[in-house]
Amino acid sequence: MGLSVLERLTVDLGERSYPIVIGADALADAASIRAAIRGRQVMIVSNETVAPLYLSALRAVLDGLTVDTCIIPDGESFKTLASYEAIMDALMAHGHNRTTTLVALGGGVIGDLTGFAAATYQRGVDFIQIPTTLLALVDSSVGGKTAVNHPRGKNMIGAFHQPRLVIADTEVLRTLPERELRAGVAEVIKYGVIRDAELFEYLRRECSAIMRRDSVAIGHIVARSCEIKAQVVAADERESGERAHLNFGHTFGHAVEVLTDFEWLHGEAVGLGMLMAADLSWRMGWLDIAVARRIRDLVESFQLPVIPPSNRLAPEDMLAIMGHDKKVMDGRLRLVLSRGLGHAVVTDSVPIDLLRKTLVAGEGLCRG
Repeated sequence: MGLSVLERLTVDLGERSYPIVIGADALADAASIRAAIRGRQVMIVSNETVAPLYLSALRAVLDGLTVDTCIIPDGESFKTLASYEAIMDALMAHGHNRTTTLVALGGGVIGDLTGFAAATYQRGVDFIQIPTTLLALVDSSVGGKTAVNHPRGKNMIGAFHQPRLVIADTEVLRTLPERELRAGVAEVIKYGVIRDAELFEYLRRECSAIMRRDSVAIGHIVARSCEIKAQVVAADERESGERAHLNFGHTFGHAVEVLTDFEWLHGEAVGLGMLMAADLSWRMGWLDIAVARRIRDLVESFQLPVIPPSNRLAPEDMLAIMGHDKKVMDGRLRLVLSRGLGHAVVTDSVPIDLLRKTLVAGEGLCRG
């Protein structure tokens, strides 16, 4: 699966630049992994699902170093300060110093947790991202956003802390459950909507190939997504401008996650959030209804949810959660909307009546 040879991209951040190694069996690229480790101590953080699959292979690559592990339960509900504290306890119990390297082996939850631990342990240590879900491969592993959730909001406690290396091994997707594969595609659709109309069309055309995990199709969407993310992060590391476009659908999606008690996967919630953003963009007069429907059709073609769960997303509850979103500035809710495929815009001037209409639209999202 994936690229026939390893491809290397660079996130260009000056002295803090780092490579993304993409392709089948990239996890076996010992030279890249060892080169990113500056000390002798390593702490691998993984979860109960991923560790049995890939921990031994990673340990083999790290042979000769002092390697400890911290395994936490699997799931978004464990992206908490308690899990963060467990990582800190493990680091201190094993005497890890400032030259240690943390390695995140897992999906977005593990990546965010490990990165936040690395950002704060002894005021900052190195870490490496080895994502094992499509969503993490194409999005959360690149860019240095790290965080844990709070009961009042997702990713409210965190830091920007760039990894030393990202290993994007497309072969790991062979063990990924189909539901998680579909959820990961939502983030790729996002890139198509905000930045690359050709990628959007590729997803529409190659939907079947992607879902049967065709090597060429998977390799293409992973590489193109990482390329876009690397370009955006290099231009705007701390989300003061263009990087905010990457949040298309996310303010809505994060509220969906909270109100469904994280029963929906992140990508599923983002998929529905993108439809809400498209619907609102149409109501604002910025997006042609035909384009909004194309976005809905693409989300639906990957069998992602396009209808809000009944009795779970009351408009007032959605507004309350969105009001606590970290993208709120000076009391004004900032939303990422669309002016057409490949063209995103950030606005804090959405009329509340139009926003309410979107939130009550239900099955009418993007239907006109």
